[in-house]
Amino acid sequence: MVSLQPPVCEFDLPAIDFSLPGVDGKRWSLKDCAGEKGLLVMFICNHCPYVKSIRDRIVRDTRELKAIGVNTVAIMSNDPAEYEEDSFQNMKKISDEYGFDFPYLFDETQQVAKAYGAVCTPDFFGYNADLKLQYRGRLDESRKEAAAGDVRRDLFEGMKAVAATGKGPLEQVPSMGCSIKWRDG
Repeated sequence: MVSLQPPVCEFDLPAIDFSLPGVDGKRWSLKDCAGEKGLLVMFICNHCPYVKSIRDRIVRDTRELKAIGVNTVAIMSNDPAEYEEDSFQNMKKISDEYGFDFPYLFDETQQVAKAYGAVCTPDFFGYNADLKLQYRGRLDESRKEAAAGDVRRDLFEGMKAVAATGKGPLEQVPSMGCSIKWRDG
């Protein structure tokens, strides 16, 4: 399992549209997902220990962000042929088990992950109301194990600033996680 860090935030990079199937049976686009004050696009999966350690925090933070006008969408781009735990059926199970109140989408062709430049799970892209990139950092200091409960909530605080001002923090700590499992060829 390769551990990677994504590059730093490229401020004002526009969000890229997509049309992907969700575990709820709907097809979702960027416009469908966007919130009044912003959108958090996160690339996650089911098998990655970095994601597993923060699922409950993702649910907590995305609920609180939704309350201030920032919506969330989760995209799973791994090749499930290599990791059965990341299959569409298992995506549905995880979404139900953890009470995801955001769309959980399957990027079967991996084209959306490539277009966004996603490199790992989790990889967070925080956009303002104009869908311009303002945050590309970590959730908090958790790694393969969850950090202490009282650590700074980097993602939440960053996106709260985006909702209030349209701008993300200048200082951002990159996320860390497992590499996206790309298909051969």
